[in-house]
Amino acid sequence: MSQLKQMIQGAPVHERKIEIRTYPAGPQQIIVEGWLKDDRRVGGFHWDGRPRPPGVVHRLGIRLLVGGWPLTIQEAEAEMVEIPHELCRTLEESLKKTIGLTIASGFTDQVRRLLGGLEGCSHLTHLLLAMAPAILHGYWTQHSRKPRPVPKSMDEVQGLSILVNSCQLWKENGPLIQLVQEAIDQLNQQPG
Repeated sequence: MSQLKQMIQGAPVHERKIEIRTYPAGPQQIIVEGWLKDDRRVGGFHWDGRPRPPGVVHRLGIRLLVGGWPLTIQEAEAEMVEIPHELCRTLEESLKKTIGLTIASGFTDQVRRLLGGLEGCSHLTHLLLAMAPAILHGYWTQHSRKPRPVPKSMDEVQGLSILVNSCQLWKENGPLIQLVQEAIDQLNQQPG
C-alpha cells in the first residue's frame, strides 16, 4: 500500500475539478467545453486577517469551436461564473488570441506565450492546456463514428504525427508505433 495514501488524515482542505466535454458541431467540427472549479473546503483568513469562509473560489469555462486538419481553433470564448475578484472578468476576451492555433506539437508553448503570465489568466491558461489532449480524443471519437478507408501507410494514419513522441509508449519506433506499423502491414497483406 502507498505510504503517502496512509498519511492522509481527515477531509481535503481544497479541491480542483476539471471537466471537459466534446459535442459534434458540423462537418469536421466539434465544440469542446471545459470547466474548472476550485473549492475551498475549509475556512481560513485573508492576508489582512479578515476571516475567509469556505466555498467556491473559481468556476470558469472555455468553449472552443475546433475543426479542419490539422485541428484548428476556429472560435473561442470564456465564461467566468464565480471568481475571487471582479477584475478577473476583464480577461475573458484574452482567449480570443487563441483563434487560429492548431492543436499540434508546440501548442503548449504557443498558449503560454499568448495567455501566460501577464498576458492572461493563469486559470484559463491551465484549463486550456488541460483541454488540448481531450480535444484530440473528442475529435477522434466523433470522427470515428463512421468507417473510413483503412490506411495503406503510416502517413495515412490521421493524427499519428501528434502522438509520436507525446509519451514514452508513443516514442518514435516505440511499442505503440510498432503495433500500428504491424497492423498496417497485416491489413495490406490481406486480399481486397
